[in-house]
Amino acid sequence: MFFLKKPNSAIALAAVTVISGLLMVSSHLSATELTGAGATFPYPIYSKWAAAYKEKTGVNINYQAIGSGGGLKQIVAKTVDFGASDAPQTIEWQNQNQIIQFPMVVSGIVPIVNIKGLKSGLLKMSGTIIADIYLGKITKWSDPAIKAMNPLLALPDMPITPIYRNDGSGTTYNFSSYLAKVSATWREKIGVATALEWPVGLGAKGNDGVSSLATRVNGSIAYVESNYAKQSQLPFVLVQNKQGNFPMPTIASYEAAAANANWPAAKGFFLTLSDQPGKESWPIASASFILIQKNAVENTEEMFKFFDWAYRDGDRMARSLDYAPIPIPVVNFIQSTWTAGVMSNGKPVWNPK
Repeated sequence: MFFLKKPNSAIALAAVTVISGLLMVSSHLSATELTGAGATFPYPIYSKWAAAYKEKTGVNINYQAIGSGGGLKQIVAKTVDFGASDAPQTIEWQNQNQIIQFPMVVSGIVPIVNIKGLKSGLLKMSGTIIADIYLGKITKWSDPAIKAMNPLLALPDMPITPIYRNDGSGTTYNFSSYLAKVSATWREKIGVATALEWPVGLGAKGNDGVSSLATRVNGSIAYVESNYAKQSQLPFVLVQNKQGNFPMPTIASYEAAAANANWPAAKGFFLTLSDQPGKESWPIASASFILIQKNAVENTEEMFKFFDWAYRDGDRMARSLDYAPIPIPVVNFIQSTWTAGVMSNGKPVWNPK
């Protein structure tokens, strides 16, 4: 430490400049930081939202894409401000761990196939056909059930190789949830989980691994998130929805599934978006969920502000990355659960004026 007994004006100005710089650094270091961890599927949009929100507010959101299982473990251990999972948790689990969950963004799971000469959107399948393929009951592309749904397509007399995720994933959870809804055999023999005992086929890790393997295996079929279906450049399958239609896998059809779902009837938002009603609903839509502590922590109010901003001002960014935003009527219902479900000293943390 040193002292200047008689500083002149230039030195004084320099001192103020240095002090100002130090104050700026201190302010930056003390800025609010929110930490989150979990599902890899929503990482691109969470990252884009975080950058835009920091520029707007100075609040830093540090999100680690470690998988849905990791996100659940960390929010239960209270080592992060929020967790993220593509597989929704039951109300019993939420109550046991004093956590609430709510959907944040929506996309779709899309079947892709490796059949030479086939173009996207020409091959049609029902959910029961897809289930029977993954059960090993339908083994060739020339099977009568597939032909009956595609009478104008010249499908090869070629073995079908189902490709699946061999790691625990929310994608598998949502895909198997759909198959369980449309196939009693699947529901009874295989069930719904983030990791399964697959009867037939080849396994790969992650959406990217499944997509990559499908491009190398002639006659294969795989299920991947919408973004990976586009990146794979393999033809996608049109899947028959609850109304008997074959919508395209688009943001609009994912939004339709979210809008037509009965969210108020789902306790704690324990709901999968597959097989929802509506002519335009994509039948294998999926949501990604945020999980936070019921008992407010230091950053709970800041989290709500960020999520509110993302819902209401982040929709264009979501669509630019092929995610469907949560419909505003659903957002309004979600936020009513924030007010009722998260307290600090007996008062709601979220109480917008």
